[in-house]
Amino acid sequence: MKKFISWLIDVFAPNMQKIVKNPWIAGLSSTMQKIIPFILTGSMVFIYNIFRSYFPSLPDLGIISNFTFGLLGLLVAFMVANQLMEKLQHQRYTLIAGLTSISVFLMFIKPVFDDGMMVVDFGRFGPSGIFVGMVAGYFVSIIFYHYGKLNLLSESNIPIMVVEWINNILPIIIAISITAILAFRVDMDIFDLIVQAFSPIQSFGQTLPGLILIVFLMAFFYSLGISAWIWNAVTTPIFMQGIMENIEAVNQGLEVTNIVTSETVFTAALITMGGVGATLGLNLLMLISKSKELRTVGRLFIFPSFFNINEPIMFSTVVMNPLLMLPLWINAITGPTVVWLAMSSGFLNIPSQMIQVGQIPAPFSSVMITQDLKAVIVYFILLGMYLITWYPFFKAYEKKRLQQEGSGELNKIN
Repeated sequence: MKKFISWLIDVFAPNMQKIVKNPWIAGLSSTMQKIIPFILTGSMVFIYNIFRSYFPSLPDLGIISNFTFGLLGLLVAFMVANQLMEKLQHQRYTLIAGLTSISVFLMFIKPVFDDGMMVVDFGRFGPSGIFVGMVAGYFVSIIFYHYGKLNLLSESNIPIMVVEWINNILPIIIAISITAILAFRVDMDIFDLIVQAFSPIQSFGQTLPGLILIVFLMAFFYSLGISAWIWNAVTTPIFMQGIMENIEAVNQGLEVTNIVTSETVFTAALITMGGVGATLGLNLLMLISKSKELRTVGRLFIFPSFFNINEPIMFSTVVMNPLLMLPLWINAITGPTVVWLAMSSGFLNIPSQMIQVGQIPAPFSSVMITQDLKAVIVYFILLGMYLITWYPFFKAYEKKRLQQEGSGELNKIN
C-alpha cells in the first residue's frame, strides 16, 4: 500500500495534472464552471416554487427557468467553442467560434421550417442537449483551430481588416456547410444520434456502480489535489437529465426512479457530508484532538464544513496525505451505497426537485430535498459510519502529529 500511495503522489498525480491542463480538456472543464450560474438560477426558481405551492398568489417565475436552465444545451455549445479557443491561444476566434457553434447546434437539433416559421422541440435546448452542445463546440473548435494554424494571408498586402474577414468567413463556411449537408441534404437527425451515442453513459450513470464510480473518482482525484470539476463534463449531463426526468415523472403522476442526480450527491449532503469524501467526520474528530495544532485547525474549519465546504480542510490536512487519503476513498464507496439502498428500497424518497445548492447544512438539506423526515435517520447512520471510518486513520495521524509537536519538527499541517 505504501508503494502504491507513493506512486500515486510522485508519478500519477503529476501526470494527471498535465492531462487536466491540456487545453482540450481544460476548455471543457472551464465551460462547466461558467454555466453553473444558469443552473443555480434555475435552482433558485425551484426553491421559490416550494414557497409558491403554499402561496399560490405569488407570480409564476417559470419563464426565468426556461430561459436559463432550459437553454443549457445552447449555452454549452457557445461556451465550449469559446473556452477551447481561449485555452488553445486563438483569442481572435473566441467569439466568432462560439457564435458559429450556436448555428451548428441549431442545425444539430433538427428544426422544421414551415411557412417562414422554424419549429423545434424546446426540450432539445435544455439538459438533454448538453452532450449535443459539447459535440457542436468541439466540432467547430477543431475546424477553427486547424484553420488558424494555417495563418493564411499573413504575409499578403491585403488590408488587415479584409484578412480578418476572410479568416473568419472561411472556417464559418466550412463548419456550417458540413453541418447543413448532414442535417438537411442527408436528412440526418444529429441530435438524436448524439443522444443515442451517449445513452450508455447516461444509463450506466443511473446505476449503483455508476453512482459509486462518479463519487469515488471525485474523491480519489481530489485527494491528489485535482479538482472534482474535471468530471463535470460527464456528470452534469447525467445529473441534469436525471433530475429533469424525475420532475417530469412527478408532473405526470409517475414513479420517480433516477437516484443519481446532483440533488442526491450534493444538495442532500448525505454522500458529501462536509464536502466530497464526507470530511465532516474528520473535522469533528479534529475538534477533540490531543494535538493542539489539529484542534486549532478543526475549530477554524468547522463552520465551512457544516456548509459542505471542505477545501480548507482538504488542502491543509488530507491532500497528498497517505494516512487520510484512504478513509476519504472508503467514504466515497460506503456513502453512495447506503444512500442508494435507502432510496431504491423506498425507505427514503428520491429527489424530484431541482435544487442544486450544496451549501445548505444537513440534515436540513437532506429533509428539504427528499421531502422525507427519514432523511434524518439516514444522516445520523452515515455520520456514525463516517466517524468510524475516519477514527483509526485519524488517530494514527494524530499520533504522528503529537510526535512532531514534541520534537519541535512541526512546520506544516501534513
